[in-house]
Amino acid sequence: MNGTTGTDEAVAGRGRVVVVTGAGTGIGRATAWAFAEQDPRARVVAVGRRAEPLVGTAERAAGRIVPLVADVTAPDGPAAVVRAALERFGRLDVLVNNAGIAPHATLGGYTPEGIGTLLATNLTAPVLLTQAALPALTDSRGVVVNVSTAVGLRGWPGNSVYAASKAAVDTLTRSWAVELAPRGIRVVAVAPGAIETPIADHAGIGPEQRAALRAWQLAHTPLGRIGEAAEVAWAVTQLAAPQASFVTGVVLPVDGGAVVG
Repeated sequence: MNGTTGTDEAVAGRGRVVVVTGAGTGIGRATAWAFAEQDPRARVVAVGRRAEPLVGTAERAAGRIVPLVADVTAPDGPAAVVRAALERFGRLDVLVNNAGIAPHATLGGYTPEGIGTLLATNLTAPVLLTQAALPALTDSRGVVVNVSTAVGLRGWPGNSVYAASKAAVDTLTRSWAVELAPRGIRVVAVAPGAIETPIADHAGIGPEQRAALRAWQLAHTPLGRIGEAAEVAWAVTQLAAPQASFVTGVVLPVDGGAVVG
């Protein structure tokens, strides 16, 4: 993290310190903004692989959102993220495991390399990052918020491995909630449905395929519209709030009714 020289004593012990992965765009960016705006004392470490989008995230709350370029799938990525947060702010209160990829492929189109990359980002990275953060989260009696997907609760033709990786995140959430409760750590998740984010662009699908995907999503969303990243971010901040201190192990759909429709 550029410009980091020891603990910022003016911040430590006052506002909560939040790490958000995948914070350059979409739900991650909206979540970083929501934490910074809801509590002026909070400090947010916005993590992502590209510097330019992270700078855009940080500009909205200068000084309260700190960009950190890091790859959570790299061997030293999780430890580097936690170390950077502790060196800058001296504590870690909330970890938001949001980074994810959603490459579209039918069953016949998957390759070992593609499956490995997807699982490394969507499943392995949250495990190793949460593991690296455990001592700090134990000290703060902190919160882990995982971002999964409502699709993990039903079938998604043409995107089965992505849906399976996120269903696994739901299982991690419930399992960690029980395992980490003696440490005073809460673990929760939000499961977004159809949300307006750049994730489809990053998946490399064309305009026609994206239009078909949106039509399918709308047909399976009772509220009849695409959600906004800020609506998911609101759910993340509410589940992580101190007032939710008796809530753990929950996976909250933010999906316009898609799961129950």
